[in-house]
Amino acid sequence: MSYEDTGQFKAVVEQLDDPLNDPLPGRPPAVPEPEYPERPFAEPAPVFPDPDVPPVAEPDPAFPDPDVPPVAEMEQTARMPVVAEPDAPARSGGPEPVTPSAPPVPPAPPPAPSDGGRAARRKAARAGGGGHRAGGRGQSGPAHGSGAAQEASGAPLSRVEARRAAKAAKDSPAVVVSRIVGELFITTGVLMLLFVTYQLWWTNVRAHQQANGAANNLQHQWDSDSADPNRVPGTFSPGQGFAIMYIPTLDVKAPIAQGVSKHNVLDKGMIGHYDGALNTAMPWDKSGNFAVAAHRNTHGEPFRYINHLVPGDKVVVETASDYYTYQITSSLPSTSPANTEVIKPVPVGSGFTGPGRYLTLTTCTPEFTSENRLIVWGKLIEERPRSKGKPDALVGH
Repeated sequence: MSYEDTGQFKAVVEQLDDPLNDPLPGRPPAVPEPEYPERPFAEPAPVFPDPDVPPVAEPDPAFPDPDVPPVAEMEQTARMPVVAEPDAPARSGGPEPVTPSAPPVPPAPPPAPSDGGRAARRKAARAGGGGHRAGGRGQSGPAHGSGAAQEASGAPLSRVEARRAAKAAKDSPAVVVSRIVGELFITTGVLMLLFVTYQLWWTNVRAHQQANGAANNLQHQWDSDSADPNRVPGTFSPGQGFAIMYIPTLDVKAPIAQGVSKHNVLDKGMIGHYDGALNTAMPWDKSGNFAVAAHRNTHGEPFRYINHLVPGDKVVVETASDYYTYQITSSLPSTSPANTEVIKPVPVGSGFTGPGRYLTLTTCTPEFTSENRLIVWGKLIEERPRSKGKPDALVGH
């Protein structure tokens, strides 16, 4: 058995001082560092050098870099000068010495940009527009593709570029058509609004002016003319006024003219007397049916609310010599325009059974249409000369 096999050599060697671990004479023994469990670390990925980038040369210890200070100087701790505060009070124990501050070190100039090699130039070319070919297109693209950009830069446009810019500035046919259609709709809407305003408002204004003027002329003529106004029907010319109708409950006062012409009578805000073939009676006739017509909507609309008349309401007709007061008896809400039986001397459907002195009011229905006719009947209850003053139905109106 050898000396090493018995283990004595190992025991003797372990008793020897280790020059790396044993402390030096005069120094305390080193404190062993705590052992931490080892953690697995990912191995760094292999780096493949770029063939276009030149390798960085390792510093040569024989030729140190003059701009880099030695390691010994870098390991020394820098001492900052102590600067006393100007307004700070003095401390107990005497003033501390002030060390003059060192002059500020100027900042190092930025490193000069380097070319970076072929790879850096290639990356810069990609970022700038994709190489020489793409870069050429990028430089010439705005000049050929956008006249507005070239005008903004102040460069003149060629003829082809000017044509393209003018064509791009023009609206497409669809846009032009939609714009025209929109303008037509707006114009049509404005015209319709103006027409409705004219029909519902302006025609009433004009008709009231004309009707009031005709009524005033009649009253002035009656007060100054001594001729007998009670002439037989047919002696008044068409459109000539001869009486004034009052409906106190509806606050209506309108002149009555000969005929039912829409243009010459009704559209002027007047009430028309049926004449001609129908030949209805006059108020002063001893028997017959005094039948009249007027607008229910627009053009003064004297008969707008005659559907509100009820039995017992009064209607007064003033002529040159007399007042004729009628009392409402019945009405017919709707009938055909061709039904002329309602204006006969004894109107059909009125409830009258024999001859008498009757009144018939006719107008269109429903409102704002001329599809049918609304009929209101009355009978004479008083005949009063104008010289005796107004009848009771007009007192207070």
